[in-house]
Amino acid sequence: MSLVLVLNSGSSSIKFQLVDPDQHATDEPFASGLVEQIGEPMGRVMLKHAGEKHVVEAPIPDHTVGLDLAFKLMAEHECGPTDVELVAVGHRLVHGGLVFSKPELITDQIIDLARSLIPLAPLHNPANIDGIEVARKLLPDVPHVAVFDTGFFHGMPPAAALYAVDKELAAETGVRRYGFHGTSHEYVSNKVAELMELPKAAINQITLHLGNGASCAAIKGEQPIDTSMGMTPLAGLVMGTRSGDVDPGIIFHLHRTAGMPIDDIDELLNKKSGVKGIAGVNDFRELRRMIEEENEDAWLAYNIYIHQLRRYIGSYMISLGRVDAITFTAGVGENDSFVRADALANLEMYGIKIDPERNALPNTGPRLISAHDSVIKVWVVPTNEELAIARYAKAFA
Repeated sequence: MSLVLVLNSGSSSIKFQLVDPDQHATDEPFASGLVEQIGEPMGRVMLKHAGEKHVVEAPIPDHTVGLDLAFKLMAEHECGPTDVELVAVGHRLVHGGLVFSKPELITDQIIDLARSLIPLAPLHNPANIDGIEVARKLLPDVPHVAVFDTGFFHGMPPAAALYAVDKELAAETGVRRYGFHGTSHEYVSNKVAELMELPKAAINQITLHLGNGASCAAIKGEQPIDTSMGMTPLAGLVMGTRSGDVDPGIIFHLHRTAGMPIDDIDELLNKKSGVKGIAGVNDFRELRRMIEEENEDAWLAYNIYIHQLRRYIGSYMISLGRVDAITFTAGVGENDSFVRADALANLEMYGIKIDPERNALPNTGPRLISAHDSVIKVWVVPTNEELAIARYAKAFA
């Protein structure tokens, strides 16, 4: 069995999976794990394989030590890179800027180009690049492939991609809409075409990636024409801890009136806002429990979340002109039947009608949740970004 190692390196963690590129989205990976607390006095490596969980605790000063420990733990349980038929390594890179529109075989030149994009993603790209460099040293004999979150949205129309700010300054500083979650939106939209047994070019669809981070996309044929996230993943929908769209004047107000430093405002909008900023929690299961207990803050947070989601769905329906499918994916989208029902409530006049019984079914795989007489088909399709990255990487093997 040919496997691909998929790596997602953060500043203090490394997520890893050994994936069969030919598996289904809902299948468990061959092995998966997490290296965490890199750079702290005591780190931790967790591995899941063959239905069992294994944990090792040790100092992990850097990514090299962390990935080496992960490989040793995998080898102890006969699922290390040298124990399997490893054909490629796929790496997630958050930001490809305008440079990268598709997956790339990693070379020294590609790393240099990715490094030049660090100003666009200072929190993510440096860690992604660290992971790539470490993995290339530890696994020098297999192809390493970079897959960019922004790549799917590279060709959006200028009217959607550009902001109404000084043109020369924007071009000079890289200010534009890049979009994120592209790997997920592309994977899910392709799956919908397969489920509907239609060519991808024949379908207009809205994809809703609703997790702790959330974004939506309008896809005309195979081409995205708009997406909710912007230059950064802060824009768009209300999210677990991110504000989504706010009046930019709020930033000036908080700085001038409340005396808040820019870094504190950054942390406020990215980590202390969204559903958590209003209700105190960002887990939608806990939010539902609070709503059932008639907690007013939880109910308010939920209503703001749904209000913003419906605004985007409506605007994308206008942008597309004709909509064939609306698809929910990611943790909230796949598992929260209330969000799905409320997001599309009372839209029968626009050809959208959810079947309550179908909507209530558990998340066991791709499924249609719209009524038989719904003109626009509504789907729930589990996303699997690691599987998508594995498939891209295998193409270079």
